[in-house]
Amino acid sequence: MSQPFRRVILIVLDGVGVGALPDADCFGDAGAHTLQHVAEGAGGLCLPHLEALGLGCIAPVPGLKAVAAPTAAFGRMAEVSIGKDTQTGHWELAGLPTLHPYATFPDGFPPELISAFVKATGLDPLGNVAASGTDIIARFGAEHIRSGRPIVYTSADSVFQIAAHEAIIPPPQLYTLCRLARNLLDPWRVGRVIARPFIGDVMNGFQRTARRHDFSMPPPSLTLLDRLSAAGHAVVGIGKIEDIFAGRGLTSSMRTQGNLHGMQCTLQALQRFESGLIFVNLVDFDMLYGHRLDASGFAGALRAFDDWLPQLQSRMGHDDLLILTADHGCDPQVNGTDHTREYVPLLVWHQAIRSADLGLRQSFSDVAATIAEVFGLSGAGGESFLAKLRFRTVTR
Repeated sequence: MSQPFRRVILIVLDGVGVGALPDADCFGDAGAHTLQHVAEGAGGLCLPHLEALGLGCIAPVPGLKAVAAPTAAFGRMAEVSIGKDTQTGHWELAGLPTLHPYATFPDGFPPELISAFVKATGLDPLGNVAASGTDIIARFGAEHIRSGRPIVYTSADSVFQIAAHEAIIPPPQLYTLCRLARNLLDPWRVGRVIARPFIGDVMNGFQRTARRHDFSMPPPSLTLLDRLSAAGHAVVGIGKIEDIFAGRGLTSSMRTQGNLHGMQCTLQALQRFESGLIFVNLVDFDMLYGHRLDASGFAGALRAFDDWLPQLQSRMGHDDLLILTADHGCDPQVNGTDHTREYVPLLVWHQAIRSADLGLRQSFSDVAATIAEVFGLSGAGGESFLAKLRFRTVTR
């Protein structure tokens, strides 16, 4: 089969880890295995299409068979970056490992930083603690509604999060607060500022909405996205991709409101863009279920993706390559509500691909190196696995 492909679809199943990395105990994540623990918590997984691709060959998981002849190339990848968050994982997938960790604030942000935020915004925030997003709005939601003060909080990741009720601080105003905070936080090496809108009331409870928006530090050097767009290729970001890369390297972007919308946008992108990279983040596994310790919901989201997968495959042509992976773990049984330091799955599919074991890849950047080779580029970092892919002869 001739190379290169004209189009690569890279889908990140946010938070779908497949086992603790050797240094997971240094991150408080010993024993983490998101996929296995989701399966155990949900009474097993039924994912026939991912199983056929070889997901059960990557790691033993209740309900998934290790099929004898997978329909995809399969493997798993280790993270070399110092971290376990979305930005770090995606940047490494794009060929930019983070070797100097960003700052975290397990005891809340220092007084001088909060004072700078008050001066810039005119608002004295509530909170300033490390907490989960659902807990923080339950704890401070009523006082926020009474006072109009935004809720500032963090987590184990390098994040400055601002939560606000949509009726008190509407999302456009909340985004403005986040931009002001972003301007303050670069010297502090905070990876992301995240707007966390919510709705509801004290009587019926509060719920976060899909109007979340991330404001990331720009990548400190070139990524695969920069190299592709500079070479004239389309680079389409779907979901959080624009936020994660601060818009850098993208020629088009499609924001989404959850996994279902992200899958719909992916099919739309296949119709609109005949070549280049379509880079998709599906966030619900992590945001709606992993962080909320909801194994059954996580399993249901996986099943919904599995049900949709044949539709995607049927829309792909002979010059399309599909790569499925993740950016970190989000184990509902380990380390509270934080991300977990894990291997991620690697599944590579084409309509004429032969089964191949890609083994243990030493860096997420192998994805960047492979895509770069597809498009005849160099300097993306990592080790390409393109030469390990084998294909049946197809008559076109």
